[in-house]
Amino acid sequence: MLERTRAILADLIAYPTVSSDSNLDLIAYAADLLKQSGADIRISQDPDGRKANLFASLGPGVDGGIVLSGHSDVVPVEGQEWTSEPFALREADGLLYGRGTCDMKGFIAACLAVAPVFAARDLARPVHFAFTYDEEVGCLGARTLIADLAEAGIRPSGVIIGEPTEMRIIEGHKGCFEYTTHFTGSGGHASIPDAGVNAIEYAVSYITRLLELREPLKARSPEGSPFTPPWTTLQAGAIVGGPARNVVASDCRVDWEMRPVTSADADFVKAEMRAFVDQVLRPAMHAVDPATDIVTHVIGEVEGLEPASHSEALAIARELTGRNEADVVSFGTEAGLFQKAGISAVVCGPGSIAQAHKPDEFISLDQLDQCLGMLERLADKVSR
Repeated sequence: MLERTRAILADLIAYPTVSSDSNLDLIAYAADLLKQSGADIRISQDPDGRKANLFASLGPGVDGGIVLSGHSDVVPVEGQEWTSEPFALREADGLLYGRGTCDMKGFIAACLAVAPVFAARDLARPVHFAFTYDEEVGCLGARTLIADLAEAGIRPSGVIIGEPTEMRIIEGHKGCFEYTTHFTGSGGHASIPDAGVNAIEYAVSYITRLLELREPLKARSPEGSPFTPPWTTLQAGAIVGGPARNVVASDCRVDWEMRPVTSADADFVKAEMRAFVDQVLRPAMHAVDPATDIVTHVIGEVEGLEPASHSEALAIARELTGRNEADVVSFGTEAGLFQKAGISAVVCGPGSIAQAHKPDEFISLDQLDQCLGMLERLADKVSR
């Protein structure tokens, strides 16, 4: 089984499914393998038809199935120094190298390898495979997939998200809310800056106010918060604007994010920034030029995974892995979206998040073997 998984992983890595590009070839490949096991296939696409989710089902067509979920997209390799071709699997000393090996094509490969095992069993409840697009840029595919399942009346009861956790069970994580704020100013010559509205200067004021909210967010940290750090975080990741030093910039863009511990924190930040724009920044801009503006676009608002004392997914993961302890992490996954849709969720998969998004990303054969063991035990559990 491990060798079959390795071969499938090599095929998956060869598809350069960077989030900016199509994943259709990989989805077609995975769908073909699952069809060979007799799975029912559902495809849901993005609005442009360039990307797709795959949802495949084995077993009886009843409620209460278990979903094995992973995202098909990977982060870019540009600017990274790899010692081998990122989109060609390389093995050395028990490690498999390539973009996406741990995040998270290793888990997808294991699921595809074990599909014939599920197909050969007399399943008492369905097992579903969910492979999504655009997780890395806002969990866009998972939203489409979950909506498609609701419309079709497909009601699983639990999901295992196979993000790299070194097969530790993760019962909770922060949300990940991502935004782009555009500043439209009024350009002009730098010798008379007051005659224009410098979009960069207003962007700097916006960022300054945003980062001032860090302290009140620390004070709002819930007692006993298990996260590191225990409070909601804010970060400005990029600021882009202006053509030259002697030109009043007419355009600027700020990319920023927050990782809320609670939904109330997210509401607090959005309300504070909205008030700052409406009451301070925009009036000052309009006093010079009414055509100026500030507009914030939501890139993705991915809810966190809240630890639940009575979670079927958590109970199943404990049984399958033999681990009683469950942890929380600060990185985000699609798990919160499933949980919000009424599907209990847990994160547990092969590989280490420490390798994700880095050059020479790898997963160990031992981690893949542990994952295969978990999936084979799941086959035993859901069989009559």
